[in-house]
Amino acid sequence: MPVGTGRNTAQRTTLPIGAAAISDAVSPTSTYRSRRTAWTWVRLGVGVLVLALVAAKVGAEPFIDGLRRTSPGPLAVAVAVTALTTVCCALRWRLVAGALGVRLSPGTAVAAVYRAQLLNATLPGGVLGDVDRAVGHGRINGAVSATVRSVVWERSLGQVVQLVLTVAVVLAIPSPMRPWGLAIAAVAVIALGVLLLVSRTGSARVLRAAGDDLRSIVGTRRARIGIVLASAAAAAGHVAVFLVAARTAGVSTTTSTMIPLAALVLLASAVPTNVAGWGPREGVAGWAFGVAGLGVGAGVTIAVVYGVMALVATLPGALVLLAGRRTWSRPAVGTPGAVLQEVARG
Repeated sequence: MPVGTGRNTAQRTTLPIGAAAISDAVSPTSTYRSRRTAWTWVRLGVGVLVLALVAAKVGAEPFIDGLRRTSPGPLAVAVAVTALTTVCCALRWRLVAGALGVRLSPGTAVAAVYRAQLLNATLPGGVLGDVDRAVGHGRINGAVSATVRSVVWERSLGQVVQLVLTVAVVLAIPSPMRPWGLAIAAVAVIALGVLLLVSRTGSARVLRAAGDDLRSIVGTRRARIGIVLASAAAAAGHVAVFLVAARTAGVSTTTSTMIPLAALVLLASAVPTNVAGWGPREGVAGWAFGVAGLGVGAGVTIAVVYGVMALVATLPGALVLLAGRRTWSRPAVGTPGAVLQEVARG
């Protein structure tokens, strides 16, 4: 029976390791709500702190210069390229959701991803759009748990591909960033080892559930290839927009020098400790461009230009809302903890 035609206990046994473990412990108690609120403020505080440190280091000029240099031509390029990356992300979500039994039409997927991108780019944390996408579509199909899992896995697999590509690019292209590629790879291996170690302490049911999900998602050659290609194409599109932002900011170094820097900055952008997309991106951009000898200020200016371009490129998400092409009746925006409560109830 397709997921979405009913609810049963099996739907609650196929969560990813982290989501399943947390959802089992979720309860609407004041203690949990306090911890959830505290963690939310910590993540936002990190983003604000990074921005404050960057501003203290370079002053306001790189930020102002980045805003001043933004022009209609580069913005149009960003909108066009982001349309393609959005389709890639929607395709990846459809592949993952289909493997978990969730029906998702191409139009619905693209509209929902655009909406999620807009919310991610305008709300604190950088993930609330995906929270809205997961819970909102789950309410429509009657399978919140399966739909939330599809979004969790879709984002996770996309970031895994992005991480692998970033390490490969940084190591393959000669640049001052090459030693840091080895460091990132080492950290990723250590993190994976810790995750596996922690997973062994979890319940057998949770481990089986995560394994079942992964086998369902990547169990076919078509799904594996599709997820990797869609993720790689989306990452390449973001890098292309970053290169345009660099040229717009007046940085004229070679493309081969710029690509590893772009890959590192965009990887940092995926860290959910930002304020509407701002924070880690500017911090890593300033650091990376400083290490590369291009200047901390130049890196911050490029990051600001990219941030503006990325924000404008999500505006079709607003058009989706204004056109009434909603896939659910009311916004589902909340904290990740709220999503897990929906999962626990689903």
